[in-house]
Amino acid sequence: MVLMGIFSKYFGGVLSALSTDIGIDLGTANTLVYVRGKGIVLNEPTIVAINKKTGQLVAVGNEAKTMLGRTPNHIQVIRPLVDGVISDFEVTEEMLAYLINKVRSDSHTIVSPRVLVGVPSGITNVEMRAARDAAKNAGARDVFLIEEPMAAAIGAKLPVGKAIGNMIIDIGGGTTDIAVISLSGIVVAKNLRTAGDHLNSAIVSYIRDQFKVLVGDKTAEDAKMILASIQPNEDGKELIVRGRDVVTGLPREVVITDVDIREAISHGLDSIVEAVRAVLEKTPPEVLADVMQRGIHVSGGGALIPGLSALLEEIMQVPVFIVPDPLRAVVRGTGIVLENLEQYEEILIDNEGELSPYLAE
Repeated sequence: MVLMGIFSKYFGGVLSALSTDIGIDLGTANTLVYVRGKGIVLNEPTIVAINKKTGQLVAVGNEAKTMLGRTPNHIQVIRPLVDGVISDFEVTEEMLAYLINKVRSDSHTIVSPRVLVGVPSGITNVEMRAARDAAKNAGARDVFLIEEPMAAAIGAKLPVGKAIGNMIIDIGGGTTDIAVISLSGIVVAKNLRTAGDHLNSAIVSYIRDQFKVLVGDKTAEDAKMILASIQPNEDGKELIVRGRDVVTGLPREVVITDVDIREAISHGLDSIVEAVRAVLEKTPPEVLADVMQRGIHVSGGGALIPGLSALLEEIMQVPVFIVPDPLRAVVRGTGIVLENLEQYEEILIDNEGELSPYLAE
């Protein structure tokens, strides 16, 4: 048994030297890829264009995003993840294969890589298995899973392994993950299907109802990024948006302001605030005392909404901090884990939600 253990470690070391370790933040809006020893090498929208006649992959990421709403009938632009989980398994598999092969060709490796994938907290075993199988079928040698709020906390350099309460809110494209972490485990967590995409849909609905103009998701996202704020802007920001008049069917443009966007996304932000309150109410007193002292950390694209941290701080009466480079917190966390697998092995999960059997030996 001792000789087998030595051989296993030696053989594993040889494989690691011949291959590369890859961390993937498989997000609803964007997919980021970290390569061990190189850092973050890819940051692409989670969008794929497929030729329906041939079944061939036409474009992935930024190139596919430019096609959104502009394709002929035989080309379909697909977002394979909905609310943080895989909705189209085959397309997700093809996208991952494209990304993994791109990384491997750039690294000139001959052995299939080990892949660490971030998944939302609270997803089902079936959803975890789908993520694991998609990466495995895409060419991964071994697949590990990590919950995204845990990865975000590690990426934010929070002391997740110590007996100290740490609270993280990761507002992504499809989900908002809220978690309280201590001793390498999640004490209390809540996964909310209200995030960036939900806010975009709310903006589309608001413009349709208030201005009788139908705009696309990309226009709504641009409006959110330019105008969204919690507090009124003194300079009164405005934006011209173009779409189709729902009455005449003809092209039309209207001017919207930060007030319109604030009203459009207010219900979604209220849901996030209430979810944070619910997590704090369930947090054990000793851990809550740590959170009160150390504060709440916010990551993800939603962290960039001006005034969000001040709003949460005012309502929760707890200090709130935006983590450095919030858009990359999760993938940065996967990278830290990949560089120190033995140190972080107890936080990894398999498709049954248990410790990864690859590291449990």
